[in-house]
Amino acid sequence: MGRVFLVELESAGSGCYRCRLCDTPLALSDHLLSDSFNCRKGRAYLFSNVVNISVGPPEERYMLSGMHTVEDILCCLCGQLLGWKYVSAHDKNQKYKEGKFVLERWRLSEVIADHPNSDARPGSSDGENP
Repeated sequence: MGRVFLVELESAGSGCYRCRLCDTPLALSDHLLSDSFNCRKGRAYLFSNVVNISVGPPEERYMLSGMHTVEDILCCLCGQLLGWKYVSAHDKNQKYKEGKFVLERWRLSEVIADHPNSDARPGSSDGENP
């Protein structure tokens, strides 16, 4: 096991989303694509870029919007499950999600910032289908 190096996030006028458990910076509000995602346990955010994470192995999951290949994402410092990364979508209407990250809101600490890029895809949902 090696030393963990964290990426610090700074952007003029932008807020930062952090891990609720250990306060590790994860994403800038500049990278927020949508704040209207839904997942199995509530609301979630869709981001174009997330840092200070580790990813699990790719797996096929049937989500509310169809079949996707996803990787779980975890905080690199405390190991909390944060959400998932879309590797590939099987439905052509869902291809815009590929390479994007979903962070579940309840796993993040509060952020005080405007959401300039939010709701790029309003009303999106994608929790696992039970």
